[in-house]
Parts: sequence; C-alpha cells; structure tokens
Amino acid sequence: MRKTAPPTDDIVQSFQLESSHLRGRLVRLGPALNLILHQHAYPTPLGALLGEAVTLATALAFSLKYEGVFTLQAKGDGKIRMLVADVTSDGGMRAYAQKADQADFSKSVPDTKLLGRGYLAFTVDQKRKDDRYQGIVELSGETLAEAVQHYFRQSEQIPTGIISSVSFDNKGRWRGGCLMLQRVPREGGLMPRALESESSTDEDWQRAMMLMGSCTPAELTDPALSANELLFRLFHEEGVRVFDPKPLSHQCRCSETRVTGMLRSFPRDEVEKLAIDGLVTVTCEFCNKSYPFDEKRREALYEKA
Repeated sequence: MRKTAPPTDDIVQSFQLESSHLRGRLVRLGPALNLILHQHAYPTPLGALLGEAVTLATALAFSLKYEGVFTLQAKGDGKIRMLVADVTSDGGMRAYAQKADQADFSKSVPDTKLLGRGYLAFTVDQKRKDDRYQGIVELSGETLAEAVQHYFRQSEQIPTGIISSVSFDNKGRWRGGCLMLQRVPREGGLMPRALESESSTDEDWQRAMMLMGSCTPAELTDPALSANELLFRLFHEEGVRVFDPKPLSHQCRCSETRVTGMLRSFPRDEVEKLAIDGLVTVTCEFCNKSYPFDEKRREALYEKA
C-alpha cells in the first residue's frame, strides 16, 4: 500500500532537536489563512499583519497544554486599533482586525508602528476549568514576532526564538508560516519556567538561533517546500526529530443559537432601536456572516424568552 504523503498546508509540525533538547513548532498556513483574510476587505498591510497574528497565535497555542481557546490580542492607538486571533485546542482558527477611521495604509512602516502605542495580550480560556490565564506586555520591537519574544523575556523567562512570514501572491492568495524554538521547559503549567540542563547550553542555543535565522521569509511560505523538508534543510546537523503534524482549519464559533441568545439578553426596547428599515442585523466580526431578524422573527424571539 502506498503511503500517504503528509500534508504541507494548514498544519502545525512539532519537532525536537535531539543534540540540544530544544523543542519547536513550525506552522504552515495556506487555504485556511486565505479564507480568514478574505472574509473582510482588508488593506494589504493590515491583512499581512493579521495573518502574522494568526501564525503566531497558532505556534504559541500548540506550545501549551490546554483544552479550550487560546487568544492573541494586540491593541493600540495607531492606524490598526486591534488585532484578534484565537485558536482552539483542536486546531480551529479565526481572526479579525479593526482599523482607525480614514486610516491611510499607502506608506510602508514597521508592523508595530501600524498599531502605535499599546499592548499585546495572551489569554487561555480552559473548557473544563474555571482557570483563566492571561499575560500582557507592552508592544515592543518592529514586528509582532519581536513583541512576542519581548513577552517571553519579560514575563516567562523562557528562551524563545520566533520568526514569521506572510505572503500575498499575484493571484490574491495569502500564505503564512511561523517557526518557533524554545528550551525544554519543566512539566506542568500553561507557561512553565525554563529548565536549564547540561545538554541545553548557551552554545547550543546560539547555534540553533543562527540556523533558524538562516530561514528566509520565502522558505517559510513556499508551498513547494514541505514542513519536513524545511526542518531538515535547517537543522539536519542537530538531529531533528519530527512528530505527527496537527491539522488546522478555519472555524468560526458564531451561530444562530448564540446570536439569538445574545439578543435575548438585551431589553426589548434596546434591540428595537437597532432596527433599520424594520430589520435588526447582527454581523459576526470574525467571519462577517450576517444574521437578520425581521419584525416577525423578533416577535417570536421575545415570545420564547
């Protein structure tokens, strides 16, 4: 029987460098990211930054042990007011962005300058626990990846290297990639502290960072270069060991039931004030799907409340 080739798109590939006991995640996004970014008419610079947020959120989410939703949020006072990307523990991704009114994206500026002054937040909402983890750090550096590294230096004290890239081809298709390396942490906890071991020396770390730094943005998003081929190209001298890839997909959690419940939670007169030409329309910020409620549907809604 012919062996099925591993998927090359919309996956997160876990790996370990055997010689230095460093662990990593490689995220490769294609159709799923393209769908997320095309659900809104984002200017290209905004779409690229939101795409980077999705790739980073996915790499971070799969470096944790949790059952629920991991959320990365960046908020600032610049042209882009907010970026939100969340990833469920089963690989469901969604994202959206908000820009300032009349924002001009014609000039090229560093990514974090588009956000201006603000903060980066990481939140883990557990499905079966009341525990909720949140970490917040000031936006720092010129890219979101640098801001994430700043968080780990300031808050978690886990040596972490991250590079990411998002591309937009001449056919209007988005792709994204993210490579993340960390020292092996102690077991337990969502954001454990680093384990310093004899085999994970500063020399090992510096060598791994140099090898990771040799990866080009084009390689991170190249559809013709598989995840395993890229990892072998970068780390074959380190004894790279790969594990089964985890599939990723676009999954928005909005639904008729959730929207109905949300409307019922508001006083009837407040909902009626939202009507335009007799129609109250609720639109999901993530997937842009609209849920219209005409007068008849609203009447039925209140009767069942």
